[in-house]
Formats: sequence, C-alpha cells, structure tokens
Amino acid sequence: MATPAVRFKPRPPDRGSFPIDHNGVCKNFMNEYMECLSNNNYDNSKCREQSKVYLQCRMENQLMEKENWKRLGYADLKETTDCVSKDKKLDLVKDDCA
Repeated sequence: MATPAVRFKPRPPDRGSFPIDHNGVCKNFMNEYMECLSNNNYDNSKCREQSKVYLQCRMENQLMEKENWKRLGYADLKETTDCVSKDKKLDLVKDDCA
C-alpha cells in the first residue's frame, strides 16, 4: 500500500523575520551599524543609534512591519523623524525633508 504524500503547508514568517533588502535601499545604514559594531568590539549597546536608524529605514521602505520603538527596546533614545532617510550617504531624500 502506498503512503500518502506529505503536503507542505506554507506559513507566514516568524516575528522578527523580514524580507531581504535585494535593492540595497538600506545597505548604507546597515554598513554604518556593522562598522560601529566592529569599532566597538561588537558591543551592540554602543551602536543603538545606528541600529535604530537602520530599522527605521527598513520600516519606511516596507522591508519590515512598522513597530513601536518602545516594543523594539528603543524607548529611551530620542525620537527620530521620517527624514532620517536623508542620511549623508543615502539617495532616499524625501521631497518634503529637503
């Protein structure tokens, strides 16, 4: 008797999983964060500002779900604006931020 085929059931990604930045939209922010980690002996507590800016870029570009900073552990950092994307190296300057 043949065994029934196992059916694959797709499921959404676990919380914390998000799409890869194939177009490199936030690559400069990621590189700044990684450089900060490297310069600080991989002590991520010294690179929280860079991490927050990188996550904000991802949220602004629909590469991850928008989330409250408090839930992400950044409530103690000063509020950033939607214009953070106009960082020195990024081509994401929004018209209303110039």
